Amino acid sequence: MIGATGRLATMTTIAFCGLGQMGAPMARRLLEAGHDLVVWNRSEERTRALVEAGAEAVRTPAEAAAGAEAAITMLADPGAVREVVLGDQGLAKGLRDGAALIEMSTIGPDAVWEIGEGLPDGVGMLDAPVLGTVPHAEEGTLQLFVGGHAALVERWAPVLAAMGTPRHLGDLGAGAAMKLVVNSTLGALMTALGEALALADALGVDEDQALDVLEGSAIGVTTRSKRERIASGRYPPNFRLALAAKDLELVRDAAARAGVDLPLAEAALGRIGAARDAGLGDLDYSAVIPHIRGRPATG
Repeated sequence: MIGATGRLATMTTIAFCGLGQMGAPMARRLLEAGHDLVVWNRSEERTRALVEAGAEAVRTPAEAAAGAEAAITMLADPGAVREVVLGDQGLAKGLRDGAALIEMSTIGPDAVWEIGEGLPDGVGMLDAPVLGTVPHAEEGTLQLFVGGHAALVERWAPVLAAMGTPRHLGDLGAGAAMKLVVNSTLGALMTALGEALALADALGVDEDQALDVLEGSAIGVTTRSKRERIASGRYPPNFRLALAAKDLELVRDAAARAGVDLPLAEAALGRIGAARDAGLGDLDYSAVIPHIRGRPATG
């Protein structure tokens, strides 16, 4: 499955599929780094800004892959990645011998391995899910958890570095596994903050004083990052709550397959899933806090 492993030229042609909140600024970083960029997105209007900046938009992932040296996917869930890579008009239909697929969505290692098995002979694959939110994507300061053959990682390091700091963690699937490890903590932290503030409400503790103290505690980073939203009641999304619920479902499923009991992650999924089902899915995942407190939240 491993393709050519020679050093990558500074400029290359990249197909980028998935121009959502994170994908669009990541693709722009590649364009600004001087790479030729071919883009595809299910909603065509999301390609327009990149086309104005110099990218080429095409109608199908297969068209995007034709002539590309690498294809990048940044999509919502495993089903979307399977369709975009392995579907009738998928990237696998256009990727040529020596090209690579760089899968940057959060889909878990099982889906990564399945997709890798479906690629044509001679097409390499890396998984490189990211840690960070929209501002990090815009600044090119994402953390990239990379799994795959070391020579392939070295070859594509300049492309990955345009979007953030890559960390090679092992064979294919290692990056996807690490992303689940990290994401297993995010829901627990946010729901813990929500429950702490709900307790403060019940005990008559002033919100500002509670937040001041929590900022100096072990949950300080989370508190500081979301304090403005908590104060305003507005939760514009950096990381959509619906995606946080999906990620925690992946954590739950991976843990079940591995025979690991994760009651804290399961409880966090229950809280965030309930907030999603209450209509908060398009808000920032910190909107679970007002949901726990029984307060309104807007975008």
